[in-house]
Formats: sequence, C-alpha cells, structure tokens
Amino acid sequence: MSATTDATGRPGLCSTICRQLNEPLPGTAVVATGWVVVEQPGPWGAKAATQSHLDPEFGGRFDDACKKADLRFGLIRSPGKHADATPRAHQVYVACTIPGRSWLLGGRVADPVELSALDLEAVRRGDADAVLASLPDLAPVTQSVLLVCTNGKRDECCALLGRPIVNALSALAPGRVWEADHLGGHRFAPTATLLPSGTMHGRLDLETATAVLAASDRGETIVTNLRGRTTWSKRGQVAEIAVRHLIGEAGLDSLGVIAEDLETVTVSHTDGRTWTVPVTSESVDPPRPESCGKEPFTMSILRAGTIIGGELG
Repeated sequence: MSATTDATGRPGLCSTICRQLNEPLPGTAVVATGWVVVEQPGPWGAKAATQSHLDPEFGGRFDDACKKADLRFGLIRSPGKHADATPRAHQVYVACTIPGRSWLLGGRVADPVELSALDLEAVRRGDADAVLASLPDLAPVTQSVLLVCTNGKRDECCALLGRPIVNALSALAPGRVWEADHLGGHRFAPTATLLPSGTMHGRLDLETATAVLAASDRGETIVTNLRGRTTWSKRGQVAEIAVRHLIGEAGLDSLGVIAEDLETVTVSHTDGRTWTVPVTSESVDPPRPESCGKEPFTMSILRAGTIIGGELG
C-alpha cells in the first residue's frame, strides 16, 4: 500500500484537483543554482524563515541574501514529533546544483546565525573550496539527501501527504531524508527535492521516493514524476525533461540547457548531440486553485513541441 493512499484524492484538496486534471509536472520546479538548508526543530509557520524558532531577523535577512545570490534557503527537521526546540546543534546542508560539478556540503552549527559567514556567491558559482573556507564546520557529503515538504501551515496537502512519505522513507534510508518547510507547488504533493542535484519531484509515493534516492546513487534520475532541475529556467526544465522522454535518458548529468530564445530551448548531451525544443505557454481550463484555500484561476502551463535534432555533429 502507498504511504499516501489514505489522503490522496480527498475531495477539496488542491492536490486532488491537480491530479484529477492531470496537470503536467515539467517546468514547475523552483529556479535556483544552489541550496542552503538548516535544521530548525519546533513548529513552523507558513513563512518558516521568519515564523519558527529560528531568529526571525536573521531568517528574513538570510533568506533575502540567498535570493539575491540565486540560491534557495529553507528549514529542515528530522522526521517525527516536533516539540518546541531544545538546545542542540543544527544540521546544515549547502548544495551546488550545476551539472557535472554539483556538490553537497554538510555539518552542524551551534546557532543558525553562524550561516551569516557563508560565502553565498561562492555557492552560486560552485566554488566549494571558498565555501568551506567561509564556514569550516562544513565537510563534503558523499550521499544525496531528499527533502520532503511537510509544512501544513503553508498548505494542508504537504502535511497530509508529505509526512507519511518522509516517515516511511526515513526508516529505509536513515539520515538521508528530512522534512522541509516549503518547496513550492503544493498542488503536486507529495513534493521533494534531491540535493545536490536540485531535481524536484511531485506526486510521490513511497515506491517512487525510494526510487529517486536509489537512482541518485547510480548517478541517474527518475523521469517519472520529475518537475525539473532547479538549475534551469522553467522553460529549460520542460525542454530537458522532454528530451529525456524522447531518448530514454536517465543519466543525471547527461543533459544540459545551453541556449534559450523567445520560442525555443537548446538541449545538449555530453556525447555531442543537441536538440531544439519549442516551448510554449498556454492557458488551460477549468480554473483551479494554486494551493488549498486560494481562489481558482485560469492557469498557464508550459508545453514542449516537436523536438528537432539529435544528430551527432
């Protein structure tokens, strides 16, 4: 039985409506070159960076600094009950998602405010040595970690559908699965982000979530349920996934987005092949809510057209 069977499909949830309308997943991941997440136990509000036991002044300031550096900042916590925070060291992960030179650093800090010393520009450009110099408590992490959105204050679907996944998967892969405060795209719950690749996945169940972790250990990704790699623009995400489906490519770093214009995206393979992918935006009916409690609206989605190319130069 799926870890989300009981809640999936409950009438009225934005994720139920999204599944019923079969809304496409590609192109719905956030856009960020890198990620910085810190463990913060205790309750989270809808905007966890400023509504949790994390110092709100630091949380707001650091979140803004990460956005300016094209990074994503978030809170994580270990699976289980979330009593008020007690004094403890806080797990930190810092990831660069650039294909071919992605990396993950991890460590513990006594106080999250210590992240103020982190060289965010070095994270953005993928300079792991400079990042380590700025925060010596970090060290390379060799196994990927999966962040599963569970913030019910942000959207009910994330708590109802995300928590069963993270609880079950953490028992199978101890230390590699964390609850996350907000990953975007509540209507695709359960949603998750894999670090350091930055691939985002939606409509997961225990089987597919397990497969995502296992594939990462092989240097691969799971194309089913893939929302996109946060390194790329949303149009780039659509194009890359379309090429993956076309050629059956699972290699995580085999494809890259090398050019975009107003109408097309160019995707390349490490073997030298390239493809031109038309990507268009279209409005879809009926109106649907972006998240639980919001008014339905006519949404625009991105679609890939007929792909051209694939020959070796």
